[in-house]
Amino acid sequence: MGKVKVRTPSRLHITLLDLNGELGRVDGGVGMALEEPNVILEAESIESGLIVEGDCSGRIIEVAKKIIEAYNLRNGVHIRLLRRYEEHIGLGFGTQLSLGVGLAITDLNGIHVTPRDLAKIVCRGGTSGIGVAAFKAGGFIVDGGHTFGLGRQKQSFLPSSASKAPPPPVISRLDFPEDWLVVLATPKASQRVHGSFEVELFSKYCPIPIEEVRSLSHLILMKLLPSVVEGDITEFGEAISSIQKLGFKRMEVGLQSDEVKDLMKVMVDAGAYGVGLSSFGPTLYTVVDNEKKAKIIAKVAGDGIDKIGGRVLVTKVRNKGGELLSSTEAR
Repeated sequence: MGKVKVRTPSRLHITLLDLNGELGRVDGGVGMALEEPNVILEAESIESGLIVEGDCSGRIIEVAKKIIEAYNLRNGVHIRLLRRYEEHIGLGFGTQLSLGVGLAITDLNGIHVTPRDLAKIVCRGGTSGIGVAAFKAGGFIVDGGHTFGLGRQKQSFLPSSASKAPPPPVISRLDFPEDWLVVLATPKASQRVHGSFEVELFSKYCPIPIEEVRSLSHLILMKLLPSVVEGDITEFGEAISSIQKLGFKRMEVGLQSDEVKDLMKVMVDAGAYGVGLSSFGPTLYTVVDNEKKAKIIAKVAGDGIDKIGGRVLVTKVRNKGGELLSSTEAR
Protein backbone atom coordinates (compact mmCIF):
# COMPACT_ATOMS: atom_id res chain seq x y z
CA MET A 1 0.00 0.00 0.00
CA GLY A 2 1.18 3.54 -0.65
CA LYS A 3 0.35 7.16 0.02
CA VAL A 4 0.71 10.27 -2.14
CA LYS A 5 0.10 13.99 -1.75
CA VAL A 6 -0.65 16.26 -4.74
CA ARG A 7 -0.57 20.05 -5.08
CA THR A 8 -2.15 21.81 -8.05
CA PRO A 9 -1.96 25.39 -9.30
CA SER A 10 -5.00 27.54 -10.01
CA ARG A 11 -5.35 29.45 -13.26
CA LEU A 12 -6.30 32.82 -14.65
CA HIS A 13 -8.28 32.74 -17.88
CA ILE A 14 -7.53 35.93 -19.79
CA THR A 15 -9.73 35.38 -22.83
CA LEU A 16 -11.10 33.02 -25.44
CA LEU A 17 -9.69 33.79 -28.87
CA ASP A 18 -12.16 32.80 -31.57
CA LEU A 19 -15.86 32.24 -31.03
CA ASN A 20 -16.63 32.94 -34.67
CA GLY A 21 -15.37 29.80 -36.41
CA GLU A 22 -14.88 31.23 -39.93
CA LEU A 23 -11.50 29.48 -40.33
CA GLY A 24 -12.83 26.11 -39.19
CA ARG A 25 -11.55 26.37 -35.62
CA VAL A 26 -13.15 27.77 -32.45
CA ASP A 27 -12.25 28.55 -28.87
CA GLY A 28 -8.53 29.05 -28.32
CA GLY A 29 -7.56 30.31 -24.88
CA VAL A 30 -5.03 32.61 -23.23
CA GLY A 31 -4.17 32.35 -19.54
CA MET A 32 -1.61 31.53 -16.87
CA ALA A 33 -1.04 29.29 -13.89
CA LEU A 34 -0.96 30.69 -10.34
CA GLU A 35 0.90 29.59 -7.22
CA GLU A 36 -2.13 30.38 -5.05
CA PRO A 37 -4.86 29.59 -4.43
CA ASN A 38 -4.33 25.87 -4.88
CA VAL A 39 -5.63 22.41 -4.17
CA ILE A 40 -3.79 19.94 -1.94
CA LEU A 41 -5.07 16.42 -1.54
CA GLU A 42 -3.76 13.19 -0.11
CA ALA A 43 -4.59 9.70 -1.35
CA GLU A 44 -3.81 6.32 0.17
CA SER A 45 -4.25 2.81 -1.22
CA ILE A 46 -6.63 0.56 0.68
CA GLU A 47 -7.66 -3.01 0.00
CA SER A 48 -11.01 -2.12 -1.51
CA GLY A 49 -13.64 0.58 -1.78
CA LEU A 50 -13.59 4.37 -2.14
CA ILE A 51 -13.45 6.66 0.90
CA VAL A 52 -13.44 10.45 0.62
CA GLU A 53 -12.90 12.98 3.43
CA GLY A 54 -13.34 16.74 3.20
CA ASP A 55 -15.34 19.09 1.02
CA CYS A 56 -16.47 18.30 -2.53
CA SER A 57 -16.85 14.62 -1.73
CA GLY A 58 -19.49 14.11 -4.42
CA ARG A 59 -17.30 15.59 -7.14
CA ILE A 60 -14.23 13.66 -5.97
CA ILE A 61 -16.16 10.39 -5.96
CA GLU A 62 -17.42 11.05 -9.49
CA VAL A 63 -13.91 11.73 -10.79
CA ALA A 64 -12.34 8.83 -8.89
CA LYS A 65 -14.89 6.38 -10.30
CA LYS A 66 -14.06 7.49 -13.85
CA ILE A 67 -10.34 6.92 -13.26
CA ILE A 68 -10.89 3.57 -11.56
CA GLU A 69 -13.12 2.37 -14.39
CA ALA A 70 -10.83 3.66 -17.16
CA TYR A 71 -7.85 1.69 -15.83
CA ASN A 72 -9.82 -1.23 -14.39
CA LEU A 73 -8.20 -0.73 -10.99
CA ARG A 74 -8.67 -3.35 -8.26
CA ASN A 75 -7.20 -1.58 -5.22
CA GLY A 76 -9.36 0.81 -3.23
CA VAL A 77 -8.41 4.40 -2.42
CA HIS A 78 -8.89 6.77 0.52
CA ILE A 79 -8.80 10.45 -0.55
CA ARG A 80 -8.54 13.45 1.80
CA LEU A 81 -9.02 16.98 0.48
CA LEU A 82 -6.64 19.08 2.59
CA ARG A 83 -6.87 22.46 0.86
CA ARG A 84 -9.22 23.91 -1.71
CA TYR A 85 -10.51 27.20 -3.05
CA GLU A 86 -13.93 28.35 -4.19
CA GLU A 87 -15.45 27.09 -7.41
CA HIS A 88 -17.16 29.27 -10.03
CA ILE A 89 -15.02 32.33 -9.26
CA GLY A 90 -12.96 32.27 -12.47
CA LEU A 91 -9.93 30.35 -11.19
CA GLY A 92 -10.57 26.89 -12.64
CA PHE A 93 -11.20 24.88 -9.49
CA GLY A 94 -13.04 21.99 -11.17
CA THR A 95 -10.23 21.15 -13.58
CA GLN A 96 -7.50 21.36 -10.92
CA LEU A 97 -9.42 19.18 -8.46
CA SER A 98 -10.22 16.60 -11.15
CA LEU A 99 -6.67 16.37 -12.47
CA GLY A 100 -5.26 16.29 -8.93
CA VAL A 101 -7.48 13.33 -8.05
CA GLY A 102 -6.56 11.62 -11.31
CA LEU A 103 -2.82 12.09 -10.77
CA ALA A 104 -3.03 10.79 -7.19
CA ILE A 105 -4.91 7.60 -8.11
CA THR A 106 -2.80 6.77 -11.16
CA ASP A 107 0.46 7.39 -9.29
CA LEU A 108 -0.63 5.11 -6.46
CA ASN A 109 -1.18 2.38 -9.03
CA GLY A 110 2.11 2.90 -10.85
CA ILE A 111 0.41 4.27 -13.97
CA HIS A 112 2.20 7.02 -15.88
CA VAL A 113 -0.33 9.18 -17.73
CA THR A 114 -0.30 12.70 -19.19
CA PRO A 115 -2.59 15.46 -17.88
CA ARG A 116 -4.16 15.57 -21.34
CA ASP A 117 -5.09 11.89 -21.14
CA LEU A 118 -6.47 12.38 -17.62
CA ALA A 119 -8.49 15.36 -18.85
CA LYS A 120 -10.10 13.22 -21.55
CA ILE A 121 -11.18 10.67 -18.93
CA VAL A 122 -12.62 13.23 -16.53
CA CYS A 123 -14.09 15.43 -19.32
CA ARG A 124 -12.14 18.66 -18.81
CA GLY A 125 -10.70 21.05 -21.42
CA GLY A 126 -13.59 20.84 -23.87
CA THR A 127 -13.46 24.57 -24.66
CA SER A 128 -10.41 26.18 -23.05
CA GLY A 129 -7.22 24.20 -22.56
CA ILE A 130 -5.66 26.65 -20.10
CA GLY A 131 -6.52 24.67 -16.96
CA VAL A 132 -5.14 21.40 -18.33
CA ALA A 133 -1.98 23.10 -19.62
CA ALA A 134 -1.54 24.95 -16.30
CA PHE A 135 -1.67 21.61 -14.48
CA LYS A 136 0.83 20.09 -16.91
CA ALA A 137 3.57 22.73 -16.99
CA GLY A 138 2.39 26.07 -15.59
CA GLY A 139 3.51 29.36 -17.11
CA PHE A 140 1.79 31.66 -19.60
CA ILE A 141 -0.24 29.67 -22.10
CA VAL A 142 -2.01 30.03 -25.45
CA ASP A 143 -3.98 27.10 -26.85
CA GLY A 144 -5.13 26.56 -30.42
CA GLY A 145 -8.78 25.66 -29.92
CA HIS A 146 -10.78 22.95 -31.66
CA THR A 147 -11.75 22.07 -35.20
CA PHE A 148 -15.25 23.32 -35.95
CA GLY A 149 -18.01 22.13 -38.23
CA LEU A 150 -19.98 19.05 -39.19
CA GLY A 151 -18.11 15.90 -38.20
CA ARG A 152 -15.32 17.82 -36.46
CA GLN A 153 -14.35 18.18 -32.78
CA LYS A 154 -17.09 20.74 -32.13
CA GLN A 155 -20.26 21.48 -34.05
CA SER A 156 -21.55 24.31 -31.87
CA PHE A 157 -20.39 26.96 -29.42
CA LEU A 158 -20.25 25.40 -25.96
CA PRO A 159 -18.48 25.98 -22.63
CA SER A 160 -16.11 23.33 -21.30
CA SER A 161 -18.74 22.04 -18.87
CA ALA A 162 -21.00 21.02 -21.78
CA SER A 163 -18.39 19.99 -24.36
CA LYS A 164 -17.01 16.51 -24.99
CA ALA A 165 -14.18 17.76 -27.19
CA PRO A 166 -10.62 16.76 -26.17
CA PRO A 167 -8.26 19.33 -24.64
CA PRO A 168 -6.90 21.62 -27.38
CA PRO A 169 -3.23 21.80 -28.39
CA VAL A 170 -0.91 24.26 -26.65
CA ILE A 171 0.62 26.55 -29.28
CA SER A 172 2.65 28.74 -26.92
CA ARG A 173 3.91 28.19 -23.37
CA LEU A 174 6.20 30.85 -21.88
CA ASP A 175 7.90 31.26 -18.53
CA PHE A 176 6.37 34.31 -16.85
CA PRO A 177 8.71 36.94 -15.34
CA GLU A 178 9.60 35.69 -11.85
CA ASP A 179 9.62 39.16 -10.31
CA TRP A 180 6.09 40.07 -11.41
CA LEU A 181 3.31 39.72 -8.83
CA VAL A 182 -0.38 39.08 -9.36
CA VAL A 183 -3.04 40.80 -7.24
CA LEU A 184 -6.35 38.90 -7.16
CA ALA A 185 -9.57 40.49 -5.96
CA THR A 186 -12.56 38.17 -5.64
CA PRO A 187 -15.69 40.02 -4.52
CA LYS A 188 -18.74 38.11 -3.42
CA ALA A 189 -21.12 37.95 -6.37
CA SER A 190 -24.86 37.39 -6.29
CA GLN A 191 -24.63 35.64 -9.67
CA ARG A 192 -22.02 33.08 -10.69
CA VAL A 193 -21.96 31.83 -14.25
CA HIS A 194 -21.96 28.06 -14.67
CA GLY A 195 -24.14 25.17 -15.81
CA SER A 196 -27.15 25.81 -18.03
CA PHE A 197 -26.77 29.60 -17.72
CA GLU A 198 -23.26 29.37 -19.18
CA VAL A 199 -24.53 27.23 -22.08
CA GLU A 200 -27.28 29.80 -22.71
CA LEU A 201 -24.75 32.64 -22.90
CA PHE A 202 -22.61 30.86 -25.48
CA SER A 203 -25.71 30.24 -27.57
CA LYS A 204 -26.92 33.85 -27.24
CA TYR A 205 -23.67 35.73 -27.95
CA CYS A 206 -21.92 33.48 -30.50
CA PRO A 207 -20.72 33.79 -33.16
CA ILE A 208 -18.61 36.81 -32.24
CA PRO A 209 -18.08 39.24 -35.17
CA ILE A 210 -14.99 38.23 -37.15
CA GLU A 211 -13.59 41.79 -36.98
CA GLU A 212 -13.36 41.52 -33.19
CA VAL A 213 -11.68 38.11 -33.40
CA ARG A 214 -9.09 39.56 -35.78
CA SER A 215 -8.44 42.57 -33.54
CA LEU A 216 -8.07 40.33 -30.50
CA SER A 217 -5.70 37.93 -32.28
CA HIS A 218 -3.58 40.85 -33.48
CA LEU A 219 -3.43 42.27 -29.95
CA ILE A 220 -2.36 38.95 -28.44
CA LEU A 221 0.23 38.11 -31.08
CA MET A 222 1.81 41.55 -31.42
CA LYS A 223 1.43 43.03 -27.93
CA LEU A 224 0.57 40.57 -25.16
CA LEU A 225 2.95 37.72 -26.06
CA PRO A 226 5.95 39.98 -26.79
CA SER A 227 5.40 41.80 -23.50
CA VAL A 228 5.80 38.53 -21.58
CA VAL A 229 8.96 37.57 -23.49
CA GLU A 230 10.52 41.03 -23.10
CA GLY A 231 9.31 41.62 -19.54
CA ASP A 232 7.50 44.84 -20.46
CA ILE A 233 4.90 45.32 -17.73
CA THR A 234 3.43 48.48 -19.26
CA GLU A 235 2.75 46.77 -22.59
CA PHE A 236 1.32 43.78 -20.75
CA GLY A 237 -1.08 45.92 -18.74
CA GLU A 238 -2.21 47.88 -21.80
CA ALA A 239 -2.92 44.62 -23.62
CA ILE A 240 -4.97 43.27 -20.69
CA SER A 241 -7.01 46.49 -20.57
CA SER A 242 -7.70 46.35 -24.32
CA ILE A 243 -8.76 42.68 -24.16
CA GLN A 244 -11.62 43.57 -21.79
CA LYS A 245 -13.28 45.50 -24.64
CA LEU A 246 -13.11 42.79 -27.31
CA GLY A 247 -14.91 39.61 -28.31
CA PHE A 248 -16.45 37.25 -25.79
CA LYS A 249 -14.54 38.95 -22.96
CA ARG A 250 -16.47 42.17 -23.55
CA MET A 251 -19.67 40.24 -22.90
CA GLU A 252 -18.21 38.57 -19.78
CA VAL A 253 -17.26 41.96 -18.35
CA GLY A 254 -20.66 43.39 -19.25
CA LEU A 255 -22.41 40.71 -17.19
CA GLN A 256 -20.66 41.75 -13.98
CA SER A 257 -22.42 43.63 -11.21
CA ASP A 258 -21.86 47.34 -10.68
CA GLU A 259 -19.81 46.46 -7.59
CA VAL A 260 -17.37 44.37 -9.64
CA LYS A 261 -17.09 47.06 -12.33
CA ASP A 262 -16.51 49.73 -9.67
CA LEU A 263 -13.79 47.59 -8.09
CA MET A 264 -12.13 47.28 -11.49
CA LYS A 265 -12.01 51.09 -11.75
CA VAL A 266 -10.70 51.46 -8.20
CA MET A 267 -7.77 49.15 -8.99
CA VAL A 268 -6.95 51.09 -12.16
CA ASP A 269 -7.09 54.39 -10.28
CA ALA A 270 -4.70 52.95 -7.68
CA GLY A 271 -2.04 52.50 -10.37
CA ALA A 272 -2.68 49.06 -11.85
CA TYR A 273 -1.09 48.69 -15.27
CA GLY A 274 -4.23 46.95 -16.46
CA VAL A 275 -7.09 45.07 -14.78
CA GLY A 276 -8.73 41.98 -16.22
CA LEU A 277 -11.63 39.68 -15.42
CA SER A 278 -10.70 36.00 -15.19
CA SER A 279 -13.13 33.85 -17.19
CA PHE A 280 -16.71 34.76 -16.18
CA GLY A 281 -15.43 36.25 -12.93
CA PRO A 282 -16.02 37.63 -10.44
CA THR A 283 -12.26 37.44 -9.82
CA LEU A 284 -10.33 40.47 -11.04
CA TYR A 285 -6.56 40.51 -11.50
CA THR A 286 -3.71 42.85 -12.19
CA VAL A 287 0.00 42.16 -12.67
CA VAL A 288 2.59 44.46 -11.07
CA ASP A 289 6.38 44.54 -10.95
CA ASN A 290 7.11 45.40 -7.31
CA GLU A 291 5.85 44.63 -3.82
CA LYS A 292 5.10 48.27 -2.98
CA LYS A 293 2.62 48.61 -5.84
CA ALA A 294 1.13 45.20 -5.05
CA LYS A 295 0.48 46.28 -1.44
CA ILE A 296 -1.10 49.58 -2.52
CA ILE A 297 -3.47 47.94 -4.99
CA ALA A 298 -4.27 45.10 -2.59
CA LYS A 299 -5.11 47.64 0.13
CA VAL A 300 -7.39 49.67 -2.13
CA ALA A 301 -9.06 46.54 -3.50
CA GLY A 302 -9.49 45.23 0.04
CA ASP A 303 -11.14 48.46 1.14
CA GLY A 304 -13.55 48.15 -1.78
CA ILE A 305 -14.29 44.50 -1.10
CA ASP A 306 -14.96 45.21 2.58
CA LYS A 307 -18.26 46.80 1.53
CA ILE A 308 -19.51 43.69 -0.31
CA GLY A 309 -17.38 40.85 1.07
CA GLY A 310 -14.75 38.79 -0.66
CA ARG A 311 -11.02 38.20 -0.65
CA VAL A 312 -7.81 39.82 -1.89
CA LEU A 313 -4.66 37.78 -2.47
CA VAL A 314 -1.17 38.61 -3.74
CA THR A 315 0.44 35.69 -5.53
CA LYS A 316 2.73 34.85 -8.47
CA VAL A 317 2.48 33.01 -11.74
CA ARG A 318 3.57 29.41 -11.30
CA ASN A 319 6.06 28.34 -13.95
CA LYS A 320 5.54 24.65 -13.28
CA GLY A 321 2.48 22.46 -13.07
CA GLY A 322 0.84 20.22 -10.52
CA GLU A 323 3.25 18.16 -8.47
CA LEU A 324 3.58 15.14 -6.23
CA LEU A 325 4.67 16.35 -2.80
CA SER A 326 5.38 12.82 -1.66
CA SER A 327 4.94 9.47 -3.37
CA THR A 328 5.41 5.78 -2.79
CA GLU A 329 4.60 3.06 -5.25
CA ALA A 330 1.51 1.05 -4.50
CA ARG A 331 2.33 -2.54 -3.68
